[in-house]
Amino acid sequence: MLTGSCHCGACRWTFDGDPGSATACNCTVCKRYGALWAYDWEGERIAVSGPLAEYIRGPDIGFRFCPTCGCVMAWRSLTAQDGRRRIAVNLRMAEDPAAVADLPIDHFDGLDRFQDLPRDHRHLRDMWF
Repeated sequence: MLTGSCHCGACRWTFDGDPGSATACNCTVCKRYGALWAYDWEGERIAVSGPLAEYIRGPDIGFRFCPTCGCVMAWRSLTAQDGRRRIAVNLRMAEDPAAVADLPIDHFDGLDRFQDLPRDHRHLRDMWF
């Protein structure tokens, strides 16, 4: 199980199982946050807890962050698909960076085309500065 927490430790997430990859998105929000996302469905393999605040972006998405330290923990869909809501956790909050270091990075053009881009053979370990 992967775990993550904000800087102050008030908010946490868990991801049960292998996320397969991480996504780097270039939309107007994600590029500012610098987040690397791992996706699933709310209440299934992902759980997020703590006194989270939420920034609602448009009609479809809410970005969840710690109101104390400001770390962006997750985003979630505000609308359901077949009774389920999509959610993603920010892998930059992973408590053990080695546990996610070998995940490949998928790139998503959320700014112009709203589509997946080709992989460039980088992994999370290449994104740690």
